[in-house]
Amino acid sequence: MKEDGIHATNQDFRRYEQVEKPQRYQLAETEAAEEFDDAFQIRTCDMRSPTFADELGSALHEIGFAILEGHGIDPALYDEAHERVAEMFGRLSLEEKMRFRAQRHGSVNQGYFPIKETSNMHPDLVEGWVFCRRAFESPSVDAFWPLPEYEPLFRRLVRAQERLILPVMQSLLTYVGCDPHLYDRALTGTNIGLRLNYYPPMSREDDQSGAARLLGHEDVDLFTFLPAPRTEGLQVLHRRNMKWVRLTAPRGSIILNTGDYMQRISNDFFPSTTHRVSKPRDPDQRHQPRISFPMAVYVWEEEVLEVLPCFAEPKYAPVKAIEFHTRTTSKFYGDEYAVTK
Repeated sequence: MKEDGIHATNQDFRRYEQVEKPQRYQLAETEAAEEFDDAFQIRTCDMRSPTFADELGSALHEIGFAILEGHGIDPALYDEAHERVAEMFGRLSLEEKMRFRAQRHGSVNQGYFPIKETSNMHPDLVEGWVFCRRAFESPSVDAFWPLPEYEPLFRRLVRAQERLILPVMQSLLTYVGCDPHLYDRALTGTNIGLRLNYYPPMSREDDQSGAARLLGHEDVDLFTFLPAPRTEGLQVLHRRNMKWVRLTAPRGSIILNTGDYMQRISNDFFPSTTHRVSKPRDPDQRHQPRISFPMAVYVWEEEVLEVLPCFAEPKYAPVKAIEFHTRTTSKFYGDEYAVTK
């Protein structure tokens, strides 16, 4: 059934969606039917600018993606993380990795995802490893980390990016006319998901299979921080013309995108934008690994997601985060994953 996902569209799974997603696209890139907008540029927003809130709000309202500069994180930290991700996936045998096979913790699956098993929908050509806040606060590092010596580095990365959560959220609340501190409590020490992605060199068989490196999807969270990857592949679907935008960003910058939580509470003002990781256009790059390490920002499971008070006519009823999250991600993990009242 998973192989059918090569030919499936997002609308085949629309029953799981809890925000408006009228766009239609195939989960994997199809060479014959894709349109690209090579003129469109994802905006760069400088966090040091006095107009940052306006710049960020406008960019995310338009397409749900922005590139952050002036965030204060040393690019060398990202360079080191890149090397450690490559090293970790290379050092461990499949048997060692499978000891940490992903299991559910609250609303998030945490642990190792083998190649072609990121979801039940599509055979993605990526291995992944997800670490939530619990992995950085557990008294037993060995419970979550196959190589415990790596935990301090990724803890530093998470802590550095956590300092950006409130400035980003306060800026978006300011842009829509809400109290900028409305989410300060909920997002202080909130849950996160750090995902380490290793896209191995593609075999000829994988290249010809039609599978994507990572299927087209929307994130379920409030927003995601993605340190700029080194290898081509990230593509964003512009809902206004239904064309794909190839996104590249400078070393040390952060790609920011909004997810389903944000679209829900913003009454569709900030879209949860479709994106995917496609094969590089250069065939030589297909024989090289690709590495990324996005960090998703959630609220804890018992928090309630409701439309912000600055929107006069709410389209969505309040819902507990765990219900919203697990019902949406059931499209990836199966219907039994959903938590209902």
